[in-house]
Amino acid sequence: MQMPNTVFMPGAYLIKEVDAGWERAACAALRREVFCREQQVFEHDDRDAIDEQAIVIAAIACVAGIGERVVGTVRIHRADPLRQPGLWQGSRLAVQQDYRRSAWLGSELIRHAVGRAHARGCTRFLAQVQVQNVKLFQRLHWQGLEAISVQNRPHVLMQAQLEHYPPRHARERCFYTQLREAA
Repeated sequence: MQMPNTVFMPGAYLIKEVDAGWERAACAALRREVFCREQQVFEHDDRDAIDEQAIVIAAIACVAGIGERVVGTVRIHRADPLRQPGLWQGSRLAVQQDYRRSAWLGSELIRHAVGRAHARGCTRFLAQVQVQNVKLFQRLHWQGLEAISVQNRPHVLMQAQLEHYPPRHARERCFYTQLREAA
């Protein structure tokens, strides 16, 4: 009898700013997988000048309490620190395909990203959101500002309602466990 093709899904995740080389490399690889190979938004690599200043946040699947694999990522940065010091942006939100069934993972990456920016003086937080993700962001208290095009694809410029995102302070890490349904 042939066994069904199943993927092991850990029950614990750590969401944090990356601080190890392997975490940064894994986030970059995940972005290439999602934005280059899967969605074909970029040809070979999605890196740009923002990566030099961005704070990278990772969702790391844990096994026996040890970080095992980056399964989600997002980056945040000050948009224009000299002209608009309180304006922050988030971009390149990516979750590994097998982990998208856990819709809360992307939501927690968003919450952590905005909370970290809020703790660093953010007074306005924007993101260019792919059209298929607008409803998720609306459920998380984001407001659409205008329809835009990014890489010739429809997006919506959206703004987080910061009153729903308490500051998450320096080096704060969030550890989550996922409840599993009985088989």
